[in-house]
Amino acid sequence: MTLHSKNILITGAGGFVGSHLVESLIVKGCNVKCFTRYNSRNEHGLLKEISSQKIKEIEVISGDLRDSYTVSQAVKGVDIVFHLGALIAIPYSYKNPADVVSTNVMGTMNILNAARNYETSKIIHTSTSEVYGSAKYVPIDEKHPLQGQSPYSASKIGADKLVESFYNSYSLPVATIRPFNIYGPRQSARAVIPTIIMQALSRDKICLGSLHPTRDYTYVSDTVEAFIQIAENDSSIGKTLNIGSNKEISIGNLAKKICDLMNKKLEIVQEEKRKRPEKSEVDRLWADTSLAMETIHWKPQVSIEEGLLSTIEWMKENIQKYQTKEYVI
Repeated sequence: MTLHSKNILITGAGGFVGSHLVESLIVKGCNVKCFTRYNSRNEHGLLKEISSQKIKEIEVISGDLRDSYTVSQAVKGVDIVFHLGALIAIPYSYKNPADVVSTNVMGTMNILNAARNYETSKIIHTSTSEVYGSAKYVPIDEKHPLQGQSPYSASKIGADKLVESFYNSYSLPVATIRPFNIYGPRQSARAVIPTIIMQALSRDKICLGSLHPTRDYTYVSDTVEAFIQIAENDSSIGKTLNIGSNKEISIGNLAKKICDLMNKKLEIVQEEKRKRPEKSEVDRLWADTSLAMETIHWKPQVSIEEGLLSTIEWMKENIQKYQTKEYVI
């Protein structure tokens, strides 16, 4: 399937990955509708980072994924839905689990119902590696057990299973992309890489939570390309595909690597307020991406060193956009 001239809806378009995906789809000649969460300031998140020339080519719809009517109107007339909209911060899910569950589960239900009603050609649903919890074995393939170790991960498991049920029950043409840890320019300070870089630029030490957990990091442009390849390739329908680098690094070693790339010698300390509850901590994430390579012929192109350097340079130029004195959840 070629995406050129297709009518596309992106939920979560004002987010980190969503805004990058919007840019790529505009370049591909798609007709892009962007669904963003309503606010009285008429702000559309990171869509403001897109060039004024490109932003003229999109339609922005403000609403709430939990509002079935607004979602239905947004999906009407669309060929492909990229469903990225979700509340994703794990610390926030500890404080407001009901908000996270209602947005992530019912929001997904509304997208699926609307897509079914309008016979949408394809829906790409966004999952997360957090649904796997602490690895039972590595690397983690798509058959790994799902474990709800935070309200956020539980909400995404619920959403993933709804997607699976609509494929099995109604033959809805859905594919699920399951990214591991994404990073790159524009990412908020709730994520570990911008947190480390921000502190390295503005403080004399780096404060983190647990340092031993490992993660599998993928640069945002590689992840966006995976979204596009899943949309273009009908062999992805009915499947869940891991997207990662197939490498793991501990958070402590990641902080040291970033400091080395920035030529900084900083103390790295653990703060209790940044740690997850013990049973909620995900100790190890390492992606097996062989199914994605087999199904859509995807593999990452950007090394961790290249991606980190690009992110560091962007954050140096945009440090004023971050709250450097606060711990952001």
